[in-house]
Amino acid sequence: MRPDPVSSGAFAAALFAPDLPPPEGLTGRQQFAPQRRFAVYRNNVTVSLVDALASIFPTVQNLVGEDFFRAMARLYVTAHPPTSPLLFTYGESFPTFLENFPPAADLPFLADVARIERLWLDAYHAADAEPLDPAALAQVSADDLPAILFRPHPATRVSRLTHAAGTICLRDRSGQSLEGVNPMAPEAVLITRPNFEVAIEVLPSGGATFFEALLAGETLGEACLAASAEDADIPALIGLSLTSGAFSKIDLTQESDRS
Repeated sequence: MRPDPVSSGAFAAALFAPDLPPPEGLTGRQQFAPQRRFAVYRNNVTVSLVDALASIFPTVQNLVGEDFFRAMARLYVTAHPPTSPLLFTYGESFPTFLENFPPAADLPFLADVARIERLWLDAYHAADAEPLDPAALAQVSADDLPAILFRPHPATRVSRLTHAAGTICLRDRSGQSLEGVNPMAPEAVLITRPNFEVAIEVLPSGGATFFEALLAGETLGEACLAASAEDADIPALIGLSLTSGAFSKIDLTQESDRS
């Protein structure tokens, strides 16, 4: 009599719980023990997910060391199995996991570094679009400038952080030393993908407010007004909005026409 087939739920539960025995009902070639083959498969799946996390969070791994990272990642994989067949979507909750991982408590900036690396990957996989031509603004009359609407590039992300994660990621990914970096300094970061290469920009004072306003659909005039309350360099921020690749087009729609 053939044993009942293993349910997908029982198989998945045992796959990501190394303390559980293999599910009942496993079958295989007579010369191989199915339990042994399952153990090998379980280890291979875990290793592949740990490798995926290492590729998504290379700076986190460099900060803690490979051995520590892989041990930590194994615990994450066990607690947070993937919910999608697309590996690049894995690890979205990894920053929160790091915030609550006691062995990493002496590196409080680690979670913010992971957030930047996760946003980097999201920007990398975002839809394609032509970046805004910087010359576009020169064709707008001075009277119409305050009412301009900027249309975001699909890859654009802005993040406010309580640590210097943007600077840490920039230096680490370019092979520069982290000497002199104060990891506890708050930063705001703009992530874009001009010309198909993801870029990280640490924003100056008022930068996050300025870009968040434009990304939310507010006019250039409204964004400038909001950022000016933080002593922002408005001309520099406008220049960055044109050259960073954060936007794909501008609309000359008057403010009264917005819905």
